[in-house]
Formats: sequence, C-alpha cells, structure tokens
Amino acid sequence: MAVFTTEYQRLQSSYTDSPPGEEDLLVHVADGGKSPWHHIENLDLFFSRIYHLHQKNGFLCMLLTEMFELVQFVFVVTFTTFLVNCVDYDILFANKLVNNTHRENQLVKVRLPDAFLPPHICTAQIRQNVLIIFILLIAGVFWVHRLVKFLYNICCYWEIRAFYRNALKIPMAHLPYFTWQEVQARIIQIQKEHQICIHKRELSELDIYHRILRFKNYTVAMINKSLLPIRFQLPFLGEVVFYTRGLKYNFELIFLWGPGSLFQNEWSLKSEYKRAGNRLELAEKLSTRILWIGITNLLLCPVILIWQILYAFFS
Repeated sequence: MAVFTTEYQRLQSSYTDSPPGEEDLLVHVADGGKSPWHHIENLDLFFSRIYHLHQKNGFLCMLLTEMFELVQFVFVVTFTTFLVNCVDYDILFANKLVNNTHRENQLVKVRLPDAFLPPHICTAQIRQNVLIIFILLIAGVFWVHRLVKFLYNICCYWEIRAFYRNALKIPMAHLPYFTWQEVQARIIQIQKEHQICIHKRELSELDIYHRILRFKNYTVAMINKSLLPIRFQLPFLGEVVFYTRGLKYNFELIFLWGPGSLFQNEWSLKSEYKRAGNRLELAEKLSTRILWIGITNLLLCPVILIWQILYAFFS
C-alpha cells in the first residue's frame, strides 16, 4: 500500500456530534405547544434548502427556472439532432443544384427550406445511426432524471415555502429584497419559539453555516491536510493541481454519501469510524472500495465521456 506524507494528526476519539458543552442538553416542549418545525431531524438539509430558496429568489422563480431548463434541454437536443441528420449542407452552401436553383444561366437564391430533408429520409437517417440513438438514449435518461428531481424538489421546497411564510413571516414576493443575513437573523430569533434544533437553546450564525457547509468543510479540511491526492509532479511543469468535477464526484461518492461512506446520514459519522481500534480494518475496506470504484470508472469510460460532453454542451 502506498504511503503518503501528510500533515494529518489524529484527534482524540469522540463519540458524539453535539456541540461542546451541550452533549446532554435536550430541550423539552409539551406536545400541545409543538410547531410543525419542532425538532427538524436533518438540519443540514433543512438549512441548505432555506439558503437555496433564498438564492433562487423564491419558490416561483425557482420553479420557473427549472421548468425552462427542462424545456431548453428538450429543445437543444431536438434541434441538434435535426441539424445533424435533417439538413443537406451541400444544398445549403450551394454545392449542389436542386429545385431549379440554376435557371437559364441565372442563379436563383437557395431558400432555407430547400436544404431540409423530407421527414421520412430524416427519420431513416436517425434510425440507421447507432451513435445518435445511443446519445439520444443517454440524453433521455438524463432528462428523466432531471424531471424526477424537479418533481421531488416541488414537494420538498413547498414545505420550505411554508416555513418562510408562517415561521419567518417573509412572503415569497418580498424574499428577493431580504439579504441572507436578515433571513439568518430571523431563523435565530424563532429558535426559542419553534425549537428547530432541540439540542441547543439558541442558534448562532456559525451553527447555521456549519450545517450548510458540513461536507464542504470536510472536503476542504482533507485537501488542506493533504489527505486527498490532487497535487502531482509532472515533468517540465512541476507541481500541478488536478481536481476536476468528475474527481470531486468520486471523492464525495467514496467519503461522504456513497455506499460504504463514512457517514450514516448527512450529519453523523458511523460509530465504527469513531473508534481508533478499527483504523486498520476500515483502511483495508476503504482501499478495496476505492479499487472497485476505480475499476467501475474504467469500464464506464466511454459512457462517462459521452455524458460529460452532453452535460457540458446541453448545460
């Protein structure tokens, strides 16, 4: 196994994720006085959605943006397929005479519809092109994935919309005029009334930021401690940093949310990772998991390449 020199130093074992000094704190609220937002279990996701809705300027703006993105994707894929398979470019650039474009030694201007192939020829060319069908299939899967995500977001963010209106007293029409600091101040203010977090009597700006940026903070810390291999020595170039979107996705898959990751949910480490005696066993499991994810990436290279090209083009 390769040995990397890092600045990492192991901390003392910890068996709790609660803030220091409040490990055993539990705020009790009588059942009759509970609000709909009492004891939000996944505060990380809840605060992240509140922030996201604010940045999107409200529920309606976010909804329309995602709807137009779905329509835009269909248009771009359809139009690109049409340009590749349904246009005769020899006619378009006057390399071929057709439809009496040359009449009695007098050139006639080629019209755009003259370059369009008949529908049956266009359809036949698409069906005979295996690559086009494969790309359209991937594009279709990608669009269905975005559609399902869109419908799921409607259900999730409807609750966040209600939280803004009923708890924070901010109508959606006024949300674009509120800064994030003002929204944060209202969240902190209503903590005593709604007890969003039952492990703390009061929330601070730092608590909210820690929840929203938990995974990002873990990633930044691992990079700063040289635990993630993103710096490489290349001949004639020296040290270069290689941290692509795909590499970032794989790191997150391995460490943060994928099968066998370090977290049992979005805010808590698995118990076995908190015990120093399990380090060697867990290191072996991590090594095996990285190997299999690497093999999977290698086998799926053609599909991943087409996916990345489509994502970069259609986005």
